[in-house]
Amino acid sequence: MTIPSNNRPFQPTKAFLCLAAATLFWFLNALNKTGYTLNIEYPIRFIYNDSLFVPTKPLPRTVRVNVSGDGWGLLRHSWLPFRVDPIDYTVPNPLQASIINTSSLTAALAEHIKKLHVNYVVADTVEMGFDRRMTKTIRLIPDSLHINLAPRFVVSSIINLTPHTIQVEGPARLVRGLSDTIMLSIPGKRIADNYDNEVAINHFRHPLLHVSTDRVAVSFEVGELLSLPSTTTSQK
Repeated sequence: MTIPSNNRPFQPTKAFLCLAAATLFWFLNALNKTGYTLNIEYPIRFIYNDSLFVPTKPLPRTVRVNVSGDGWGLLRHSWLPFRVDPIDYTVPNPLQASIINTSSLTAALAEHIKKLHVNYVVADTVEMGFDRRMTKTIRLIPDSLHINLAPRFVVSSIINLTPHTIQVEGPARLVRGLSDTIMLSIPGKRIADNYDNEVAINHFRHPLLHVSTDRVAVSFEVGELLSLPSTTTSQK
C-alpha cells in the first residue's frame, strides 16, 4: 500500500508576504512607542528690518534641534520637513547679533512643536552676522583712449552710455570701499563702423554686492580721416 506524501512545494511569494507583514507590524508597533531621541533639522525664518540691514554671511535655513517623542512624531519632522511651518526668530539689534540666543529659541520651539519635547538647540548651527545696508551711485566713464579702431579711423561723436550711472547695494563695509567711477572698456578690434553694442559690467563679483544692471548700452560714430590734397606753389 502506498502512503500519500504531505510534502508541499516551497512558495516564495507567500513566504515573502508573510515576512513583509511581520516587518510592517513590528515597524508600526515601534512607531507607537515613546522615549525616542533624535536630532532634526527644523526650518527657521529670521525677522529683521531688511531695508536697513543685510546679512554678511548666509543665514541658516534650518537649525539642528534635539527632540524626544514617539516614533510617529519624529518620523514626521525628520522625513517631511517641507510640511513643517518655520519658527520665526526676531533679531532686534542686528549689528550686535553674532549668535542665536539658544535659550529663547528653545523656548519658542517648545511652543511651536506641540507633539515633541524640545531638549536643546545644537550650538553648531547658530552663527550669524549683519551690517548696515548701503547703496552707492557710481558713474561710468568710457575708456576712449583704448578703443581699438581701424587705421585712419577715429571716434567722430560723443560716446553715449545708457545708463551712465549704476547703483551698487550691499554691506556698508564693502560699499564704502568702492570707487566713485568705473572706467568702462569698449570691446572690439579694428572698429571701422558706427558702434552700438551692449557691454558687460564685470567689476562686482562679491556675492553680497548687488548691481542695478550688469550691462550698459554703448554707442558712438566712427569716421575715416581723409588726407588733404597736396598743393604746390610755382615760382616764376
